[in-house]
Amino acid sequence: MHALGFDAFGLPAEQYAVQTGTHPRTRTEANIVNFRRQLGRLGLGHDARRSFSTTDVDFYKWTQWIFLQIFNSWFDPELDRARRIDELIAEFDSGARTPADGRLWAQLSAGERADLVDGYRLVYRSDSLVNWCPGLGTVLANEEVTADGRSDRGNFPVFRKRLRQWMMRITAYSDRLLDDLDVLDWPDKVKAMQRNWIGRSMGAAVLFSAGAPPDSADVEVFTTRPDTLFGATYLVLAPEHGLVDGLVAAQWPEGTDERWTFGAATPVEAVAAYRASVAAKSDLERQEGKSKTGVFIGAFATNPVNGARIPVFIADYVLAGYGTGAIMAVPSGDQRDWEFATAFGLPIVEVVSGGDVTQGAYHGDGVLVNSGYLDGLSVASAKEAIVARLEGDGRGYARIEYKLRDWLFARQRYWGEPFPIVWDDEGRPHGLPESALPVELPDIPDYAPVLFDPDDADTEPSPPLGKATDWVNVDLDLGDGLKHYTRDTNVMPQWAASSWYELRYADR
Repeated sequence: MHALGFDAFGLPAEQYAVQTGTHPRTRTEANIVNFRRQLGRLGLGHDARRSFSTTDVDFYKWTQWIFLQIFNSWFDPELDRARRIDELIAEFDSGARTPADGRLWAQLSAGERADLVDGYRLVYRSDSLVNWCPGLGTVLANEEVTADGRSDRGNFPVFRKRLRQWMMRITAYSDRLLDDLDVLDWPDKVKAMQRNWIGRSMGAAVLFSAGAPPDSADVEVFTTRPDTLFGATYLVLAPEHGLVDGLVAAQWPEGTDERWTFGAATPVEAVAAYRASVAAKSDLERQEGKSKTGVFIGAFATNPVNGARIPVFIADYVLAGYGTGAIMAVPSGDQRDWEFATAFGLPIVEVVSGGDVTQGAYHGDGVLVNSGYLDGLSVASAKEAIVARLEGDGRGYARIEYKLRDWLFARQRYWGEPFPIVWDDEGRPHGLPESALPVELPDIPDYAPVLFDPDDADTEPSPPLGKATDWVNVDLDLGDGLKHYTRDTNVMPQWAASSWYELRYADR
């Protein structure tokens, strides 16, 4: 089968259209003609019946159809597979399933039921930490950001920012993706890369009470080494962590080390200045930074195993998108924590015998020391004992964590597949019926998103499709009478089509 497909949506074609004023389809189709000519001159033959472009309307109709199948599905962990969303609703209606938050389905309003069901969907909306590029007016995938935190196209600054975006719940399949590697005839090196990418880790979730009433809160951390809890001498949150603003103190506590303040007069000012200093750093740059930076937020947390009062910092080496976005720092057992503690003059407590904590973190075997009721136990036995104690005290539990994250599935551009989604006047999404496909891209006067000062991280996206007001505003009957709706003005990422087009080769 000599097939040929052109993966033709995406940022490069759109940037050219913005610069020249030429519709991206015009240049894309001209390039395809030229590409075919060049392949012909090379003597290569492809089956024209099985050739297409992802930008063909009769192709992206099916990209939208696939999106609707995923949107209208949920993952049933008991069956370890996806099921239709109407089956979930039927279970709620019959009482076979009850809402996890204890509410009664029968007593929920129509809007509350819709919100509950939307939380189960394999495609959902989330306030996610994304790569926001004001100079391009869109969010970018990690692959579109250079190692020094700039856009691959245009070399604009890229900032980590929370925006409400479409996500695909690929993490629901983490265990299946891992387990199925065993039956694949792939090179061991490639399978090892996949396992590391998914990153399944066995450990424990631990709750640290932080701050002072009435603004105190439980900070959840995930650790693969709960046995080292007695060595946790400070807590670190990602700068973007959702609890930081509520925990940050108004004034520095008496005796605060000058190394902890980032040169600011108050913790609030220090947090703002530090966040600004790291906003343009990529995740890779943050994790590979040789010098450890951070700032004390003026609050303390309580270590749940010994009641110790430990300071709470934010630091760029902790990422909001991994684990819980917070870590218990054990400088005697983690090299990054040791470097941070050394730079900031924080205590380093040996908890596993065998190393020299004055020279660096120790990762070898040994028995527990300076750890209360764990002293003398092996690492494996200490893990079991402390998790049991945490569960009994209501301060933690055993958990599996993954490096894999859900797929950010939206771009604020023009040249991409429109979402087959409309929004009602209450801000709730509705999938269109399959009979309404394809949802075609409208003509607009220009293809550029609203661009902003490339150095201003506080801006918000304004997609080009928002200019097509007649297209955006529609009156539809989705089964409950004619109502006003607005179309989604985001488009799918360019990988939406190329993730499945091998299926189309056999289908044509």
